[in-house]
Amino acid sequence: MTTEPTTTMTFITIFIWILVFCFQEARGHVVTQTPAVKAVLPGQTVSLNCKTSSNVNGNDRLAWYQQKPGGAPKLLIYHAKTLQSGTPSRFSGSGSHSDFTLTISGVQAEDAGDYYCQSLHLLNSVWVFTQ
Repeated sequence: MTTEPTTTMTFITIFIWILVFCFQEARGHVVTQTPAVKAVLPGQTVSLNCKTSSNVNGNDRLAWYQQKPGGAPKLLIYHAKTLQSGTPSRFSGSGSHSDFTLTISGVQAEDAGDYYCQSLHLLNSVWVFTQ
C-alpha cells in the first residue's frame, strides 16, 4: 500500500491555503492619493499626498511615478525621497511609514501629467506591490 496520493493531496491542499492566505493579505492593502486632480500655474509649488493602509516595508519603500498621455510611467523617486537619475531637483519626496508626499517646487508646464505612488510591503515572506 502506498501513501503517495494522500501525501500529494495534503501538499496541494496546504499550498492552496497558503496562496489564498497570501492573496487575501495582499488584497487588503489600499493606497489613497490626494488630491485626485490639482491645477497649478507655472512657478507654483504643489504637493501630492499618498497614504497606505499599513506601513510600507522598511518604512520608506514607496516610489513616485509620472505618466504623460500615451507614455509609460516614469520613475521619479524611490525609497520615499531618493531622486531617480534624471529627475529634476524641483521634485522631492518625503514621509515614512504610511504617509508620504511628493512636492514639485516651481512647477513647469512639462510637469503636466498623472502621478502615481506605489508601495512595497513584505507579508508572510511575500513581497507585495500595490498597483
